Amino acid sequence: MPHHQQSTPATKPSQSLSSALFQPRSVALIGATADQSKNNSRAQRLLQKAGYAGRVIPINPGRAEIMGLPAFPRIQDAPGPIDHAFIMVPAAAALEAIESCVEARVQVATIFTAGFAEIGDEGRRLQERIAATARAGGLRLLGPNCLGLLNVTDHFPLSVNASVEAEFDRLQRGGVSIISQSGSMMGALMARLVDRNVGFAKLVSVGNECDVGVGELAELLVEDEHTKTILLFLETLRDAECLARAARRAYENGKAIAALKLGRSEIGRQLAASHTGAMLSGDHLAEAFFADHGIMRVDMLEALVELPRFVAGHRPPKGRRVAAITGTGGAAALVLDRVGLKGHAVVGPTPEMRARLAAAGAPVSDAALIDLPMGGTKEQYRTVLTELANSDHCDAVLAVLGNTTRLRPGQVDENILSADRGDKPLAVFVAPEAPQALDKLAEAGVAGFRTPESCADVLDAFLKWRAPYRHPAPDDSEIGHAAALLKAAGPGATLDEYEASQVFAALGIEVSASQIVSDGTALKPVAGPVAIKILSPDILHKTDAGLVELGVTGDQEVSSCVTRLLDRACSQFPAARIRGVLVAPMQRGLAEVIIGYKRDAEVGPVVMLGVGGILAEIRRSVAVRIAPVDEAEAAAMIAELPDLRVLSGYRNLPRGDVAALAKAVSRLSYLAAVADPAVAEAEINPLIVRGEGRGVVAVDGLIVVAASPAAAREQ
Repeated sequence: MPHHQQSTPATKPSQSLSSALFQPRSVALIGATADQSKNNSRAQRLLQKAGYAGRVIPINPGRAEIMGLPAFPRIQDAPGPIDHAFIMVPAAAALEAIESCVEARVQVATIFTAGFAEIGDEGRRLQERIAATARAGGLRLLGPNCLGLLNVTDHFPLSVNASVEAEFDRLQRGGVSIISQSGSMMGALMARLVDRNVGFAKLVSVGNECDVGVGELAELLVEDEHTKTILLFLETLRDAECLARAARRAYENGKAIAALKLGRSEIGRQLAASHTGAMLSGDHLAEAFFADHGIMRVDMLEALVELPRFVAGHRPPKGRRVAAITGTGGAAALVLDRVGLKGHAVVGPTPEMRARLAAAGAPVSDAALIDLPMGGTKEQYRTVLTELANSDHCDAVLAVLGNTTRLRPGQVDENILSADRGDKPLAVFVAPEAPQALDKLAEAGVAGFRTPESCADVLDAFLKWRAPYRHPAPDDSEIGHAAALLKAAGPGATLDEYEASQVFAALGIEVSASQIVSDGTALKPVAGPVAIKILSPDILHKTDAGLVELGVTGDQEVSSCVTRLLDRACSQFPAARIRGVLVAPMQRGLAEVIIGYKRDAEVGPVVMLGVGGILAEIRRSVAVRIAPVDEAEAAAMIAELPDLRVLSGYRNLPRGDVAALAKAVSRLSYLAAVADPAVAEAEINPLIVRGEGRGVVAVDGLIVVAASPAAAREQ
């Protein structure tokens, strides 16, 4: 997948597609029925109930009239033009329906029907035939296996979702749009947002995404004047390149995108030739993708519900600081403990603030959490909240209300709504179950939470939010020599440690001096202890195979070791290509790290930093970014890893050369700019970090060149 540069102008999506999807002049219902007990009848009922202004055309070969409208046996028989077709026939008849839509010159079809790629190979083949037929005929497809879409702004519901029908009368116009890969979760999320008095612009269920996907829909909604916030419910990333463009465009337009993505567990980790491939989970990649393109991420459905209200009108924060006021310390701690575990700071009042508050009759201590005894008076609470909301010592404010709120919901007006809330994001956690209090907050446009987990989740998502990252653009002077070496190796090549080290050196990363020998007699004299390892592109994990020996001293012992490792390699791996044995001086330093590069099929090129050596896959403590990155971003990756705090002089330990490490991470990430041929995977493990000012040195590594540009995208 091509790398996304922020400087690359994003092309605006097709206005005709947007109109045909969300504002069609006419819609045909293929598989319409007058039987009110069947799901297929719901689509027409909803359109009539909504007062859709366009033409509704039922298609059913056995009926001349359905719900008071003329019906037609085939879509070709209906008067045109027809902008949008909603297909509800069984999967076996879907191909014929698509062919009919092509013949009738329909612009877009939404396929509600299931029974395609989600059921296995046979369904996948049918889906591919349908997609190919539509593509050849100029027909765009939404679905299959999707529950449709709603344009609340323009009274166009096209869905068979029971939740849509159940909640239809309560749907309000507003600025929130939803794109969901799960039809049922679109309904669930919509119902929760309705309960919280949130208004909608557009809602779309995408199903199997055989054509129009999340990314392209996001591009459409970013340009929609009614959409202010886009919520994504994701199971996977299928068209990340489009979504990246949409997210960057959203930021330019002052809009927010937030995602809830499933798959944080270990399930689905893809193994690859390198440790990097094994250490990177799909969740690491998704997290890096979202952060890179300015997409907020939450873990909880309830957090996704409340986030639009919390971030409305705001841009990414300058820092990661929360100020908090409460009348019930325990309830506030439930939120702040989680906030602190995410790495955010809970900040107390400044001396100047304390002086102003004392003068205003609301004295407070310098504790991080402002806890008013027994809740204080409403005047004190309001005074403190006003001060926090208008200060510059924090980036968000948490206000916690206690048990009294359940008995007296008016406390929301007295303590919260009557305060000057400034222009800072405010989250209110109502500790007891107090629906009336939450309703008051919702009506006032204030984010209110009934659980500490969802409150902390939204605070975390906002405080991590940043503007889309502007990637460096390496020029030929920085990558030209490395690109030439890779081109000489050729597509599909796996470079061994020595060959890979030449590429690393060309990128500006120091490598260990070494010699290659084919037998013990060809060895040049060595000084000091050396590391000895088999040199073969076909044997990837040599330590596990007993083909690495460290700290060997003396010419005779080194010579014997060379012979021993060659014999062992030939015996254990008779089919492997063995170039010889690599002999290199032992390197010492303060820490061993792994830096890896991978071109991922979903999110594109990424760079990874983690604890290296033999512990790499055990620790799995990693920082990941979309590549390439500059040295400042690489330094931020280093700061993320607790295991590397020792390099910063932790408890008076010697300082490591963090600047040199950041440069090495950045330079390895420059492989993202090499396109001919592209690199599928690369890794340095370990990279030895020496003392401050003494640099870093690559001791071992490998590079796998993609077989072709397409293969690079499919890694």
